Amino acid sequence: MNVAQAHVVAGKATPRGRFPHVKVVGDLVFVSGTSSRRPDNTFAGAEADEFGVTTLDIRAQTRAVIENIRDILAAAGAGLEDLAQLTVFLVNMNDFGGYNEVYGEFFDETGPARTTVAVHQLPHPHLLIEIQAIARIPAKEER
Repeated sequence: MNVAQAHVVAGKATPRGRFPHVKVVGDLVFVSGTSSRRPDNTFAGAEADEFGVTTLDIRAQTRAVIENIRDILAAAGAGLEDLAQLTVFLVNMNDFGGYNEVYGEFFDETGPARTTVAVHQLPHPHLLIEIQAIARIPAKEER
């Protein structure tokens, strides 16, 4: 990926607006708000039965969001270890425990700075979480 370019990453869900998955400026990587949406527009962690009863799973959604961010960062030449900051949007702070549990599977106290806020809603009613990220592309000698 070239410096100062914006990209939609192949194999990921197409953004639901006119913005890229990722913008690289110098060695900084800015990842747009990312959800658990799959390329076929279904959502990891969201199931509905034959009666339309929906089950939403914050753990599955959190895992899928972080994995989506990992893939987007890889397209820019970075990884989860290169994250500097995350801003996390939860629809319900009662989901904080499950989200935090899964977050701990990927990061520890040496990971990115993090802010978590509650929001009224996200772009789809099945979404419980969205994460925006900033990372740094490591220099070749750091890899």
